[in-house]
Amino acid sequence: MNSQESTATGLDYLLGLDGNIEFQNDDGYWVKMDVARVAVTPERPHGIKYSLTLHVGKKYPYDHKHRHVTDGGVLYEFDTAYQLVSDFYAEVDRVLKEVSQ
Repeated sequence: MNSQESTATGLDYLLGLDGNIEFQNDDGYWVKMDVARVAVTPERPHGIKYSLTLHVGKKYPYDHKHRHVTDGGVLYEFDTAYQLVSDFYAEVDRVLKEVSQ
């Protein structure tokens, strides 16, 4: 894709949004945008990796975890960094086992 095509399709605009965080209202809703060029692959034929997400600004304690996409979060009792990583991978193993059944 040449620069004229990139401009005409809005690709330059989209790439320029990378890193944007926009607060939407006083209720704590915010949008985060991550955009980057990547190698063209069958999965990403346009050569763009992007994540445009809406976040709800619930006030969580700093130490919490989400067990799935619709989970509102549960408290996590931080002990040590080693335990945090161990607990994270234990949860990864649990989820992967669950989805492979």
